[in-house]
Amino acid sequence: MSADPRLTLARPDLASRALEGLVPATAYADPTPMAVIAPGAGLYARADLAAERQSHLLFGEIFDVLETKAAFAWGQARRDGYVGYVETAALAAPPPEPTHRVAAIRTYAFAEPSIKSQAHGPYSLNALVAVEAREGRFAKVVGSGWIVEAHLSPIGRFETDPAAMAERFQGAPYLWGGRESLGLDCSGLVQQALMACGQACPRDTDQQQALGHEIQSSELTRGDLVFWNGHVAMMLDSARIIHANAHHMAVAIEPLAEAVARIAAGPTGQPTGYRRL
Repeated sequence: MSADPRLTLARPDLASRALEGLVPATAYADPTPMAVIAPGAGLYARADLAAERQSHLLFGEIFDVLETKAAFAWGQARRDGYVGYVETAALAAPPPEPTHRVAAIRTYAFAEPSIKSQAHGPYSLNALVAVEAREGRFAKVVGSGWIVEAHLSPIGRFETDPAAMAERFQGAPYLWGGRESLGLDCSGLVQQALMACGQACPRDTDQQQALGHEIQSSELTRGDLVFWNGHVAMMLDSARIIHANAHHMAVAIEPLAEAVARIAAGPTGQPTGYRRL
C-alpha cells in the first residue's frame, strides 16, 4: 500500500531521512524544526498562496522543515503530521518548550501589560505559548506579548467535554482548510475540540473516522461523531449536531435528522458511519 502523501514527508526528489529505505527519493535530508510565530499560518498544497489551503497552523506549533525556497518552506506539521508548504515569514527557530496553551476561543497579545496598549493577534484556541514573565493579571509570552493569563491553561490541564468546546465555535465562519476561531472546516472543528480535551486527533475526515469504535445511530449521544463522505459532525445530545458546514457557511447547530435529509438530497448521500471516542 502506498504512503499517504498528506502524512509522508517525501517527494520524488527529496524525502525525510527517517524514510530512507521506505520511500524512494533522489535525496534524503534531516528536517529542521521551526515554530509558527504568526498568530496563524496557512498550510498549502504548493508553494503558492493561490494554491489550495489544506490546513492551518497555530502560533507555537512546530513545523519540521525539509526544504526552503524563496518565500515558502516545505515540511510537516508535528502536531498532526500534515505535510505542505508554509510561508517562511511565519516561521522562526523554536522558542522554549511551551508552558501553556490558549484556552479561550481567541485572545490578543498586548505590547504592554495593559489592555490599552497595542494589540496583536488574535491567537486561537490551542495555540502553544511559553510564559516568561507575569505582571498583574497578564503573562508575557515569548515571541509575542502580554496575554491575560485567564485565557491560558498550563500544558497538561485540559477540558473534559469536547462537545462543549465545539459549541464555543458556534457562528465561526466556515473556511476550507481552517482550524482556528476565525474560520474552520468540519474536521478542523472536531480536531480543535478534541485537542482542547487532551485527545490527539488527525486532520482530515477520513482519518478521523478511524477514531474510537463504531456504534449504531440508535446509540448516539453527546460527543459521538457522525460521518458522511467528506464530512463530520459532533453530537450535542441524541438528536442535535454541531458542525462547520458549507450550507450555513458557519459552525451551526441543527437536528441530525434535518441535516441527514438535506445532505442525502445532494451528491454526498447518507451517513457512512457513527463513532464513539
